[in-house]
Amino acid sequence: MPKLVFSRHGLSEWNKLDQFTGWADVDLAPEGVEEAKEGGRKIKEAGIEFDIAYTSVLTRAIKTCNYILEYSDQLWVPTIKSWRLNERHYGALQGLNKQATRDKYGDEQVHIWRRSYDTLPPLSDATPDRRYANLDPRDVPGGENLKVTLERALPFWQDQIAPALLDGKTVLVAAHGNSLRALAKHIEGISDEDIMDLEIPTGKPLVYELNDDLTVIEKYYL
Repeated sequence: MPKLVFSRHGLSEWNKLDQFTGWADVDLAPEGVEEAKEGGRKIKEAGIEFDIAYTSVLTRAIKTCNYILEYSDQLWVPTIKSWRLNERHYGALQGLNKQATRDKYGDEQVHIWRRSYDTLPPLSDATPDRRYANLDPRDVPGGENLKVTLERALPFWQDQIAPALLDGKTVLVAAHGNSLRALAKHIEGISDEDIMDLEIPTGKPLVYELNDDLTVIEKYYL
């Protein structure tokens, strides 16, 4: 029976400062390191043994993945990194303080930018760094909503993660709040309206028990 574990990265330095992070490559805060280690311990206690792990190309997710594997005694597990698992790009909001942005634009507008499925944030023309140099310029976002995040994460799901699960493998995906929300929407068939209410907490492993056709039997947090 396939098993899939999602882990949102531990608390980051910008989470702690209440800033929009997106594709900015910030590190884990000390609390986030401890969250990731505890996630690994819980996975070990649950007896979950991975065959493969996937993560983004951003430091906070990579370190979370490494800590989870280390503290569940599974550092040997092969790990694949992809920008397609990155956090959503927050466009011109990236780096801004969330409360200051609410004060400027109003709570309702910021809530829409953050949680709406198909409303884009203000666009940014910032040049992406060398990790994305091999992308077609049309694929580099200047701002993403959850819909666009799912559209760029879905090919990775279809090409990499789903085939591993269909082979009966147990899979870890250590990524970000919105890339995981996007994949959860796809896996669980969550509506555009209901996805606004889904929040995946930092550093807390989410386990999916799946049927052979990858429909969900059960989901729970460790």
